[in-house]
Amino acid sequence: MKKITTLLVVALISLSCLAQKKELKVAQSALDNNNYTEALTALNSAESLLDGAKDKYKTQYYFLLGKALYANGTTPDSFEKSAEAFNTLFDLEKEGSLKYTNDATAIINTMIAKVNNQANSDYSEGIVLSKSPDTSESSIDYFRKAGQGFTKVFILSEKDTAFLQNSALAYYFSKDYKESLKNYQKLIDLGYTGINTIYSAISSVTGKEVGYASKKEMDKQVKMKLATDPKIDVRKSQRNGIIKMIAKNYISLQNNEKALEAIQEAQKETPDDYGLLVDEANVYFAMGNNLKFKEKLEMAVKLNPTDPMLHYNIGVMKMELKENEGAILSFKKAIELKPNYIDAYNNLGVAILAKAQPIVEEMNKNLSNFTKYDQLQAKQLDIYKEALPYYEKVYEMDSTSRHTIQTLMGIYENLEMVEKAKEIREVYDNLK
Repeated sequence: MKKITTLLVVALISLSCLAQKKELKVAQSALDNNNYTEALTALNSAESLLDGAKDKYKTQYYFLLGKALYANGTTPDSFEKSAEAFNTLFDLEKEGSLKYTNDATAIINTMIAKVNNQANSDYSEGIVLSKSPDTSESSIDYFRKAGQGFTKVFILSEKDTAFLQNSALAYYFSKDYKESLKNYQKLIDLGYTGINTIYSAISSVTGKEVGYASKKEMDKQVKMKLATDPKIDVRKSQRNGIIKMIAKNYISLQNNEKALEAIQEAQKETPDDYGLLVDEANVYFAMGNNLKFKEKLEMAVKLNPTDPMLHYNIGVMKMELKENEGAILSFKKAIELKPNYIDAYNNLGVAILAKAQPIVEEMNKNLSNFTKYDQLQAKQLDIYKEALPYYEKVYEMDSTSRHTIQTLMGIYENLEMVEKAKEIREVYDNLK
């Protein structure tokens, strides 16, 4: 009885192998005729027969499955499943015959190139559109598609971690901060640093720069005179830059505590990083900590004293803290560094006029003391004279600002500049 059972099992296994071989032949024939749907149907039937099958049939199955899903490059949405099948094939052939590995590797490389080229094209289009105010919103869609493409390249070849970094940056520009943050954090978790050596030379055929996998390969091409001007570029660690981008994503997501944590982590390696100080200052501003905001900006100014925006922002913060004289000096420095800085001219005028406020309050207390009142009024008018040229400069640069025109009207009238007051009132009436 036992012998009969054994024979029955052997017979069943043989039938299973025959069925499997038949389905694999049908799949191969369908692929030869570019009939990918028929190939997938046959492979689906063969899948249930994989258990207990010989490795040679398993490797053939996964190779044919990868090819059928790839469909000669016509189904990009199936590329990930195709690569998954090929990766299973690689695992099976890793310690044995490499019958299908080379062909499968070539197909994966073709998929990677196709997806990467499209992602690069979308990214480049996004950059072009982002430079114009009229098309900047349209750039977001291209950056999002680029992020999706670079992510797919990473999935197709996880050893190429740089594509995950490309994806994270593209998602950041698309304003998908959660997806960008996820990818940057994954880079940190993977221990990615971006340190690598790039070998390149100029092709003697095309005249364009060509990259090589190794120095040996590059030197061989140069020796054969197929390339010239060999170059070795050693890229430094990008870990700190990745942490900075994590901070920027947290800032965009308004998670200020996490943003500060990331910034302070990055500052351990580069404590004098100007950009990090500015980011840190902006986080403190968002948190309502004006003193810390001003402190960090002043530290940043010491590192980069020629940035007009820094001096302007310090001026704004000093105004908030009622430090008008300090604000005036900061706005003047911003204008010195950027002579057409309209916001700095406007705020300089505001800071100067603010000096008149306590004088006006004192005048109201001395309405019956004519001598004291006249003395105070003279100081008030001196302040108006001091502010006037800055408001005139603002008007020169923007003659449509209602606030500037109203302020000039008031100053001209107080200084009894009759003709000027008449001219600016006509401008104001026409603007209304």
